[in-house]
Amino acid sequence: MSFEALLFQAVNGFASASGLFLVAAGLSIIFGVTRIVNMAHGSFYMLGLYLAVTLAPLLGETFGGALGFWGGILGAALVTAALGALVEVVLLRRIYAAPELYQLLATFALLLIINDATLYFWGPEDILGPQAPGLSGSVEFLGRRLPEYDIFLALMGPIVLIVLHITLTRTRFGRLIRAATQDRDMVAALGINEALLFTAVFALGTGIAGFGGALQMAREPANLALDLSVLGDAFVVVVVGGMGSIRGAYLAALLVAEVKALCTALGLVEVGGFTFNMSRLTLVAEFLVMAVVLVLRPHGLFGRPQPAQARRGEAEAPLVPLGRTGRLIALAVLVCFAGIPLLGAVASYAPVLALDMVIAALFAASLHLLMGPGGLASFGHAAYFGLGAYGTAYAATVLGLPTPLAFAVGMATAAAGAVLFGWFCVRLEGVYFAMLTLAFAQIVWSIAHQWEEVTGGSNGLFGVWPDPPFDSANGLYLAALGVTVLGLALIRRLVFAPFGLALRAARDSRLRAEASGIAVEKVRWLAFAIAGTLCGAAGGLFAFAKGSISPEAISVGRSIDGLVMVLLGGVHSLMGPLLGAGGLTLLQDMVMRESPYWRGLLGLIILLIVLIFPSGLAAGLPRKRGAP
Repeated sequence: MSFEALLFQAVNGFASASGLFLVAAGLSIIFGVTRIVNMAHGSFYMLGLYLAVTLAPLLGETFGGALGFWGGILGAALVTAALGALVEVVLLRRIYAAPELYQLLATFALLLIINDATLYFWGPEDILGPQAPGLSGSVEFLGRRLPEYDIFLALMGPIVLIVLHITLTRTRFGRLIRAATQDRDMVAALGINEALLFTAVFALGTGIAGFGGALQMAREPANLALDLSVLGDAFVVVVVGGMGSIRGAYLAALLVAEVKALCTALGLVEVGGFTFNMSRLTLVAEFLVMAVVLVLRPHGLFGRPQPAQARRGEAEAPLVPLGRTGRLIALAVLVCFAGIPLLGAVASYAPVLALDMVIAALFAASLHLLMGPGGLASFGHAAYFGLGAYGTAYAATVLGLPTPLAFAVGMATAAAGAVLFGWFCVRLEGVYFAMLTLAFAQIVWSIAHQWEEVTGGSNGLFGVWPDPPFDSANGLYLAALGVTVLGLALIRRLVFAPFGLALRAARDSRLRAEASGIAVEKVRWLAFAIAGTLCGAAGGLFAFAKGSISPEAISVGRSIDGLVMVLLGGVHSLMGPLLGAGGLTLLQDMVMRESPYWRGLLGLIILLIVLIFPSGLAAGLPRKRGAP
């Protein structure tokens, strides 16, 4: 690879960096002021592109090609800003008092709704937009052709950065944004109209995202997968740059884009007789960058520790063991689940659905150990689900080990990964912890996707069938139920043991816990390892239940499912993840069969649950029953 080729790719990376920056800048501004981790931010980027490819031809017929193209981009940005303001007023304003994780769940539900609404209005096919008038050609640069529109995009990033910098430093609105980012409570105390400020900020952030999406009209087609793909990149850029830092967001976008461009340019590289395809790293390059930056600089390149904020929502009551009535109900539920194989003759699908619920319950309960007693929201719990599943599948198919030993290998693989990754993760707090767990999960997913000799690559591993007596549907179900019950009993024992009390003390106040002599990082590391091991057990059961495992089963969607299960049921109750796992599994099964727009319907149901039970089902149902 020549120096000229590397330089050409580096210059081309500036165009990609501008696109990343535009979507990340809006996300950074919204989080800085409202403290909401907006999972629907990528949806506004996607909407901006869809609106642009729709408006540009319509305006072009009336005003001509140039005015139509640029008018479509401007119109798309304005419409997405208006939609963002509407979402803030109608939805988010109702849940500002809810715990932050439930705000995240509400925006995830909004993502599902917007995606299916887009499917309804524009259909499933990709839509191509018109070329930019006057910028559809290319120029020669270092012996290669560089598109003129890419040069334009490369310049747009710094221009928007300068405009935002002037706005934030030279205008009253900008000073209010910076003041709210640093101390939101003081802004409210000074008599500033906080509601109006939040609406304006959300409109600005979503408008910038829509503008960024609309600018891609001449580069890529509008498609329904953009929301999640762009969202992941935006989170990476915001976290690497430092939460709330616009300058950091641009430099992080440039860093990520240049690393990807470099990987593409290098192609095949030989090191010590081994050949590496560097272009494959583009699948996970941004997460590798994020992992390295967060390990070295826990608050990103330009981030600072967030000031302490007043606790939202009601104070959490201490966990108490189940009383006599609660134990009887739990025993009755266990007996019902144990008796499900008896229904196989009349309802053959019942054991299959129950097996999915049991595996989901163990997966959600393991995540809840971190999120509830530990106060650590992991966005990458699917990593240990995948390590357990792949470890079990490899041991059963390639090594030929009997089912119990293969299952133990899977759990050990997940435990090893949790111990390794957890050592880095538990040193971080809040969003930075969550994003580092996501980075490690995406690295695991990338390895599973590309290490064909061990994992089977994109096809995965097949023929993962258990030995007798676990080879029948009922035998495997009862074994899974037994493993899940043992896992839940272990979690309950740990939570009410001194270890669990130390974990909750570290959650409530790290400084006070450390002052009391608690080794906070060691306690959290052990909790992380235990949660990862139990999650690996769920992954091993999943591999046996499905007979195969592939990268799709351990993608970021699996981690999101775990978060939704825990939050739906309730973080502040040991029964919460069980209710959430059962509820989400049933919802997905029923809703998917009822409508092609099942994601939107599921999102609507989740949104209603968040609005009615803002602390989860386990906490909300007793309150509703006790209400006069």
